[in-house]
Amino acid sequence: MRTRIASPLAETAAGAIAADVLRSCVHCGMCNATCPTYHLTGDELDGPRGRIYLIKQALEGEPVSRLTQSHLDRCLSCRACETTCPSGVEYHRLLDVGREVTAKATPRPWAERVLRVAVRAISLHPWRLATLMALGRPFKALLPAGLKGKLPTRVAAGAAPSRQHDRRMTLLKGCVQSAAAPHINAANRRVFDAVGVSLTETPGVGCCGALSFHLDAPDEGRALARRNIDAWTALLDAGAEAIIVNASGCAAFIRDYPDVLAEDPVYAARARRVVSRLKDPVEVLRETPPTPTRAPREPRIAVHQSCTLRNGPALGDAPAALLSSLGYDPQPVADAHLCCGSAGAYSLLQPEMAKRLRTEKIIALTASQPQTIYTANIGCWMHLADGSPVPVRHWLEAVDDLLDKPA
Repeated sequence: MRTRIASPLAETAAGAIAADVLRSCVHCGMCNATCPTYHLTGDELDGPRGRIYLIKQALEGEPVSRLTQSHLDRCLSCRACETTCPSGVEYHRLLDVGREVTAKATPRPWAERVLRVAVRAISLHPWRLATLMALGRPFKALLPAGLKGKLPTRVAAGAAPSRQHDRRMTLLKGCVQSAAAPHINAANRRVFDAVGVSLTETPGVGCCGALSFHLDAPDEGRALARRNIDAWTALLDAGAEAIIVNASGCAAFIRDYPDVLAEDPVYAARARRVVSRLKDPVEVLRETPPTPTRAPREPRIAVHQSCTLRNGPALGDAPAALLSSLGYDPQPVADAHLCCGSAGAYSLLQPEMAKRLRTEKIIALTASQPQTIYTANIGCWMHLADGSPVPVRHWLEAVDDLLDKPA
């Protein structure tokens, strides 16, 4: 696709990224076949091809309207379109540039601005979110329906391993996850302990920056990325083998750090080193599988393929394959490529679209009557649990259930 990026963007790294992505697009429209929002609305502007044209116009200096902004807002950033593109268009890289440009060109209504600021103010500080959840749980029955689903049941974290192993890795604690589901990180530590890996949370690392970057505060997101890179670099220098991120949505954004910091050559280089050491837990466990000490109590399961695990690192089938090798019986799930509608803060900002996507996903996940649904991302876990008739858990919990717990 021919394009002429307007100055001053044309002279920036972001402009170069956008121009490269646009040139690779042949506007064939095959991407629409796997786009969840196009699947729902049938509107060309709610599909990747239409959004690419909208972004192209904005980058070439055409006036940006609320129409452009609204259609970009509806994108889930799930990257399903990239899996069917014959030209290898890296749509998500263009989308990040386009969203930042349109946010600067078109001020949002005050209600949208307030909501975005509130989400960032609460989520980036786990103690704030944890406090609100603790205060809200006793009154959950009295809350509006939209808020009840945002208060997941508290799960006991369990005992932490005490052994020290020669293999050492560092774990992203996370922001929302550390407040809403700290038991997932605890399970991760026990499972790694069982395979001879000491897993510790990284001091000085907090939110990955995705929420800020995608909610009209890109500079804040970049600052968070730099802070994390500094902390991880110190641990890698000290001998840590890998950076473990068990929330696939966070991992997806961290993999984009080199683009996010493309204007900063020093940190872009450091970011590439961080990304080269980034691993999902399933990558470690399929190389060094744990030995179960018991059989699964409820083996019939459904495994939800989080978009950020399926469409970025192409690990969508890996958790189900691992669980199958440990004695579970994963059931087939139709339309695995369709997003559940969580997508970071999407379920808060686009509730109707998110609810429709969740309904379709739960129908697919429960069609074979599983006893439990497992997923790989904190956002998917919270979103699906809100509407699922069966329990929803992180797949690491399924592995943890098969192992003896630390004394």
